[in-house]
Parts: sequence; structure tokens; C-alpha cells
Amino acid sequence: VPALHLLISLLTSGTASTTPTSAFLPPPQHLALAATLAVHPSLTTRAQSEDRLQASNLALKYLRLVLDLVGPVNGNLSDAFAFATVETSSRRGARRRTTGDDLSPTKDELDSINSELAVAGSVWAKAQDFWHVVGWAFNCSLLHPRRWERWQLWLQYMIDVLDADWTLRAQMHIDDPGNEQDPRERSMIVQYLNGGNTPARQERRILRAVFADGTSKATGEFPEVWRNETKERKKDGDTRKPEAKLDIEANAWGLYTNDSSSSSELEDTPPPASPPSAVLGTNPLTPFPDVSAPFGGPHSIILRLRLLSLLSTVSVFLPHTFTPLSTLYNLYLEHIRPLSVPSFFTLMSPSSMQYFHQSAASSITQIILRSLIASPAPPPLTDDLTQKDLERCYLPYPANTGTIGDNAKVSLCVETLLRLLQGHCGLYWNDGHLRAAVEQGIEAREQKAKKAGKGRGKGKADGEGERMWLRTSAGRMRALVVLVRGQEQRQDD
Repeated sequence: VPALHLLISLLTSGTASTTPTSAFLPPPQHLALAATLAVHPSLTTRAQSEDRLQASNLALKYLRLVLDLVGPVNGNLSDAFAFATVETSSRRGARRRTTGDDLSPTKDELDSINSELAVAGSVWAKAQDFWHVVGWAFNCSLLHPRRWERWQLWLQYMIDVLDADWTLRAQMHIDDPGNEQDPRERSMIVQYLNGGNTPARQERRILRAVFADGTSKATGEFPEVWRNETKERKKDGDTRKPEAKLDIEANAWGLYTNDSSSSSELEDTPPPASPPSAVLGTNPLTPFPDVSAPFGGPHSIILRLRLLSLLSTVSVFLPHTFTPLSTLYNLYLEHIRPLSVPSFFTLMSPSSMQYFHQSAASSITQIILRSLIASPAPPPLTDDLTQKDLERCYLPYPANTGTIGDNAKVSLCVETLLRLLQGHCGLYWNDGHLRAAVEQGIEAREQKAKKAGKGRGKGKADGEGERMWLRTSAGRMRALVVLVRGQEQRQDD
């Protein structure tokens, strides 16, 4: 704790009157250790003392200050937050040298930290790669609420770092367009997309990580990062060991050594209120269902959307580095289209689409809509959607099946496109053509789904729940048309 207080003091005092590049920063190994301290179970869910928990919080605070005051590029966060590979093994610990080598200490050895959590026990060594951590964190959002509390903060910070790093390098490219190498090629997100042990078809694994849902398949592919990570210390009869002292000069890191708790000292984390299967089966007749529950809650949804948006941005500007945009969006389609209507709405609603660039939000929505809409619907002439395209190609048509769910999804997609267009350039009455197209589509979808959901039992309940989504979407579109008409009338007056 004193060491972290000292680092925070040095950083804040160093940036108070000078430029960020002259701020005092420790070597990358220390920043990497701080990132492990912020989430390791021995300092969070299994913390034996308040000092350990405070150390975790201070580590995260320090990393936040580095990002805000120095930035990811000047702070060399790409080196600090590199997952252990052949190329980075020398940074994690001293390289084994032979007799013929120069035996004088290397800089890596001088900067090395005598702590298990800085080497083999770090998050950077324990996890296969960044996407392993992403998948496990999202699994925790559904299965292990206590661990999710810490992983959420860690993952939010890392996404902030990736966003800031990409933005800075994009600005470098704008300022120096003649540079032979695009600075974005060296961005942290590109390193995470192409580095580590990611398989040849890495884009599919990445998407599975972003959509990890706590099922046995997801936990099998993205297991816990540390052994017994989800176990917590027993509350009764807890005996605490004497705490080791911190001595920086002696390279003794005291509290920041690895946790040696045996499994007998630990107890399983209390199970979540309901398993993923129960959450996914939430009664659709509930007036206001918790649509965020299948994804681990609202914070989990936001982080998933931010990652999907960042992947989209990389594919737009560096398609050969990651994957072509059309391939990526088809992967989005594979994961989103089969979702239940409430979960589909969670990801495809106008409020969710605000995390994407306007053009990306429109393209994703249209790709998913084209897979659902009736075949007579003509495709738009260009990717740049206009109101006339919307009235001609999307608004009037039902789904290509007679299920209530598919027609509800079509309704939700055209509603989102309406909202996106309204926010981008505004809607206009168009001599009533807008209202006519909206009403034609509402009627077509109602009629096509009219015979569905007439069975008994659970199937009937599911159908009625989906019909609720269909009708509420229709109501919102009608309200939007009324708003557009009212605005034009006031302008005419």
C-alpha cells in the first residue's frame, strides 16, 4: 500500500506542472503487476485484510491515473499489458543465459520484481490471451457475481485503454499520412487480435468470447484464469497469517506475493440467484422483463457492445490485419439472429446501437434485417440508407417466416433504422408516405404472425410474450410518425 501511494504521488506531482511525457513512471513490469493486483482473488474476493483490498483498489486507481494523465502510448501500456508469449517472456522474468553470454545484469533483470504475481502468477501469464480473459469475465457476469465485480472494473479499464490507444494512433495517421506504416497497425487491439495463442480462425473465437454466456461450452473454452479463483475465504474460524512486510529496497513485496491458501481454507462462491438456463427462460409475460439478465446485466452488455464496436472499427480501417467487414458482420449475424426476442432487442435497440458509429449501426442492422425480411423486399440501391430506401425496402414488409418471434425481430430492426435515420438527418412526413409505409408493415407483420402462438401451455406463453414485443414496437413507430407530423405542422405554421 505505501508503495502504491508513493507511485500515485510521484505521478500526480510529476504531471501537475510538466508535460505528460516527463511524468515519472516505473518500468512496464510494475504496471503489469498493478494490473494483476487490481483483479487477483487474493487481493479481492479472498483478501485476508483491509490492506490487501486497499492495495487492489489503489492499483486500479494508479492505472487509471496513468491512462488519464500520461496516456497509453506515452505510458508504454502496450509493453506493460502484453500477454506472455515467446517474444515477451524476457520481460516477464530474466532470460536464461548460457556461459558464453555477457553475464552483466540486463535492464530486464534490473527491473524485475521478486513476486510470483509479477511473473508466472500474473494475469498476463495465467491467461492464454486477452480474449480468454474477456470470455471468462463475461462468464463470471452470469455465474460468479463476486468475481464479476472485480473483472468488470478491470475489463472496463482495459477497453478504455484499447479505445484511447486506437484513437491516439488514428490521430497520428491523420497528422502524418505519408508514413509508410499506419500507426494503427501497432495498436494494442491489433496486437490482441493477432498475437498470443489465438487460432487461425481467431475471429470466431473472439466473437465467442464477447458472447460468452456462462454455459458449460463457454466455461470450457474460457475457464477461470487462476486456480480456485471463484472460491472465497471462509467467514467462520478464519485464521490470518502474519502479514509480510514491504521492503522495496530489498525487493520484498510483502502483501503482493502469491496467495498460498489451500483449498480447505476456501469455500465455493454462493451460486447466482438463478443459472443461465433459468435466466434465459424468464417468463415472457412479465410486463417489464429483465432483458439484460441473459448477458450478465447492463454493465456486461455495455462492455460487450463496446468490444463489438471496436472490432467493427478495426475491420473498417484495417481489413487485411483482422478480417473483412462483411465477414465480421456475418459473424455478428450468427450470434445475434438466434437470440430470443428480448435478448435480440437488448443488442439491436437504438440505445444499444449508439455505441457504434452511425454507418456501422446502420450496416449491422440492415445485414440482420435482410436475413429475416420477406424475399419480395427489394434491396436498397446503396449502403447509404435514405428515408426513401427505408419506405421502399424495409418498412412495408413482414418476416420471411410466419413465427411471431421473427416478425417481432423485423419490427425491432426497422424501428431501429427509423430511429437511426431520425438521429442522423431527421425524418420528414413525405406527403404521408412515411405513415403509409409504417402502417403497411405493421399490418403485414400482424397478419403473418396471426396464426402463430395459438397452442397451449409454454408455447402459447412464449408466443404471447413475443407478440407483446411486436405490438409495443409497432406502438413506438406510430408515436414516432405522429412526432414527425407534428414537427412539420409547427414548421408550416
